[in-house]
Amino acid sequence: MSGKALIFSAPSGAGKTTIVHHLLGKFHELAFSISATTRPKRKYELDGRDYYFISEPDFRNRVENDELLEWEEVYDGACYGTLNEEVERIWKEGKVVVFDVDVVGGINLKKKLGVKSMAVFIAVKDVEVLQTRLAKRDTEDEASLEERVDKALHEMDSQDKFDRVLVNNDLETALYDAERMVIELLRK
Repeated sequence: MSGKALIFSAPSGAGKTTIVHHLLGKFHELAFSISATTRPKRKYELDGRDYYFISEPDFRNRVENDELLEWEEVYDGACYGTLNEEVERIWKEGKVVVFDVDVVGGINLKKKLGVKSMAVFIAVKDVEVLQTRLAKRDTEDEASLEERVDKALHEMDSQDKFDRVLVNNDLETALYDAERMVIELLRK
């Protein structure tokens, strides 16, 4: 595999998707890597735009055939992963691949992609900020909200495994800082 990569990881609710969408709109050199997942599609999501929604047997088959750059079972029965063909497609277009993945996925991608990648951990002041943001989304029931917050507590301890930490306490400042990181990677 060759080409540059920008990896954004964060606990749920830290704002990584908002930041990634901003960067994709600003820099034509970037292209989004669509992840594959076995979880059910949410009402506002589109297959092939937000995720590739595939069955669990198909996902497991792809794992066995070494068709995924990285993958994990993030929540019970909900697998997520990066298809090799998705990354290769973006690099063939001459673009920098941008990942919006959970923390474990980000760490695994950094290990695989090495020095041609920049791994960014998006942090917030504290877990209460994440809990408030997740509750405002209105996509989680009480049990899944608690599970995501629990996971976030553990993920926040992984910041030192990333090349950069981007603090998102103020969105405008975070977007500016993210833009500077993209420019740095493009100049390498």
